[in-house]
Formats: sequence, structure tokens, C-alpha cells
Amino acid sequence: RLRDDVDLIGGRLVNEGTVDCVYNPLIYAWEPHKAFIELGGGKGAETLLLGMNPGPHGMGQMGIPFSATSIVRDLLEIRNLEVKQPRNIHPKRAVKGLDWHKEEISGTRLWNLLESEYGNAENIFSNVFIVNHCPLMLFKGERAINITPDKISGENTRKLIERCDQHLREVVEINVFSVFLILDFGTFKIMPSFNPTFSSSGFSVSSNFLESPNFFSSL
Repeated sequence: RLRDDVDLIGGRLVNEGTVDCVYNPLIYAWEPHKAFIELGGGKGAETLLLGMNPGPHGMGQMGIPFSATSIVRDLLEIRNLEVKQPRNIHPKRAVKGLDWHKEEISGTRLWNLLESEYGNAENIFSNVFIVNHCPLMLFKGERAINITPDKISGENTRKLIERCDQHLREVVEINVFSVFLILDFGTFKIMPSFNPTFSSSGFSVSSNFLESPNFFSSL
């Protein structure tokens, strides 16, 4: 499965010195991640919102793409689930799970937009679903700077991206999405093996930042 495959590749990235530390929230935050899949998957959404990889205040804490503490608690109503600890903890990147004190700005902005457009969680997931292309947080340096996959290179990076491409294809095939809304231009850039399938598969693809006033024009 994805979480185990990317975990092995993440370990190789650390061993070769490409990054200094890797967190895999699909392992330590599996319970809220599973609750998110059960809540939002298979609801008939035709639009897939695609991000790059977890942020340290969102999915890195709670295992949910573009999550923010208040959003997970109040809108998604995912509460009181165990979040364990990463295998190797960086002193600058604590994990407190659903009790994390700092809101992820991008997550708050995205989910507030979705709530204002569609209302409750059930209606949101009837229209859209959200995934990150890569589930790993990649840290570099003493300050544990969050490195996105497009900022690293090498054979193991290529394998990581290809495995994430494969998973994205599986998500699309299972859910029969017809529209992709790319929430980060970097995401589109790092998917070389998946990009050619967009035009040939009949998908409508848009690249938008969350600040765009026409965010929902592509939905």
C-alpha cells in the first residue's frame, strides 16, 4: 500500500542525505486519516482537489489533507482519535494530533470556501474530494524546513513521485473523477508520468491558487 511504499523510500532519502527527516502521517495519524476517507470517499464527487504534500500544521498533525484543527473538529466532526508519533521526531516539529494549537492557514482558507459554497461536510464531499499527491513531510536542516518534492532530485525522489503518481491514478479510477483542480502549480510540475494522461482521459484540468476570486469557476 502507499503508506508503506513511500515510508521505505522516505527512509532512503534520509540515508542518502537528500533530506534530514521524514514524517509519514499515513502511519502515525492513520486513525483520523481513515475517518476522513470513510467520511468523504465514495460520495459521488466529480471534482478532485489536489495538493502537493502535507503541511506541518495540517495533515502533518492530523493525517487529513489541508486540515486545520478547528475545521477537523467542527466541520468534519472528527474528534477523539489517537495520533501516534513519527518514528524519528525532529525537535522543531512536534506532533500533537487533533489538539494542535496552530491553524493551517491554507487549510482554513480552503475548507471555509468549501463550506460557504456547499454547506456541511456531506454536501462538500458530494461535490469534491481532496488528496495530496505525496503523503510525506520532508524536512531539511536544523530548523526542519518543510521541503516539497519538487525541490529535491535523484533516483529515490523519482521513485517517490512515480509511486505517488500510481496512487493518484488508482484514486481517479476508483472514484471516476472528471475534473482536477490543482491547488499548487508545483504539484502539476512534479507529476511527469501522470500529466500525459490528463488530456487523453477526458479530464478538465485547472491550476489555481486559493487566493483566486474565481476558485469555484472550475468546479
